[in-house]
Amino acid sequence: MARYTGPKARVNRRFGALLYESAGCVRAYEKRSENPPGMHPRSRRSSNYGTALAEKQKIKYYYGLGERQLRRYFDDAVRKKGNTGETLLLMCERRLDNVVRRIGLAKTRPQARQGIVHGHFKVNGVKVTSPSFMLRPGDVIEVRSNEAIRNLYRGIIANNAPTPLDWVALDTEGLKATMLGQPGPTDISLPVNANIVVEFLSR
Repeated sequence: MARYTGPKARVNRRFGALLYESAGCVRAYEKRSENPPGMHPRSRRSSNYGTALAEKQKIKYYYGLGERQLRRYFDDAVRKKGNTGETLLLMCERRLDNVVRRIGLAKTRPQARQGIVHGHFKVNGVKVTSPSFMLRPGDVIEVRSNEAIRNLYRGIIANNAPTPLDWVALDTEGLKATMLGQPGPTDISLPVNANIVVEFLSR
């Protein structure tokens, strides 16, 4: 699947949010966050369509989704009970790459995806190379038992203190995490108006 490979700091400035978290992107955003990229950006006005499109793009950039993948998640969310926007975002939160990032085994989601694709992680004892793997309560994520790989992730955790999550238990010594439950609405890490995204995708 195609991934965005352009200038990530510009994306952060365009949407006014830290969608990409690498050190360079963060520095650029903190330095120039008040000035969106492009000529005369303050003179631009956004329509309702443009606002909804921007919110949808935030989700795609933040979670690393393609258009078809996002629409597939949306179709699944529509069929479930409850708020469709929340359900869509909670599906994104349960992706393996997102959980690996949030428990501190990667500094960014692109780094988490790279490690997964290279076969650095197992789920329930089985190597998983799909970043979009959907985790469920009871699933156990662990770093593969290769000393060089484990040293790599020990260093990442040492320099990237994980934020505790109520729905994931992390064993930093064993480089293992257990899904205790499902994330809830308050666990969504992306500030986005999901309701207008649902309206946009329903057209």
